[in-house]
Amino acid sequence: MSAIASMFSRSFFHGTKADLKPGDLIVVGYQSNFAEARPLSWVYFSGTLDAAIWGAELAIGNGCERIYVVEPAGPFEDDPNLTDKRFPGNPTLSYRSRDPLRVIAEVTKWQGHPPERLQQMKDGLARLNAEGADIID
Repeated sequence: MSAIASMFSRSFFHGTKADLKPGDLIVVGYQSNFAEARPLSWVYFSGTLDAAIWGAELAIGNGCERIYVVEPAGPFEDDPNLTDKRFPGNPTLSYRSRDPLRVIAEVTKWQGHPPERLQQMKDGLARLNAEGADIID
């Protein structure tokens, strides 16, 4: 690979309310950003800023919504919670890994979704939860 081609490496993002710093690791074993449930055996991230914005906006907790540029430390796969169930072909570029994600930087300027669209998404997730859908592994 030439030096010019390597300048265009793929970026990955993680949306959350956790306060992290460059060099921190996002690891398995913590609760989901979206539900108070058993600890997760995967870490989740995206190749699109829009999917990370959803992650930050929908995360539970009282912290500030944050988006981080992350680097996977090992192999990863398409997130079957989205790609197999909702968006075949993975247009959201959503992934998961059992290996850590290293925080590279924080994205500080981003535009959230309109309040009515955010409420629609929250209502849809509440409906799935009421139906007993376990959407996060």
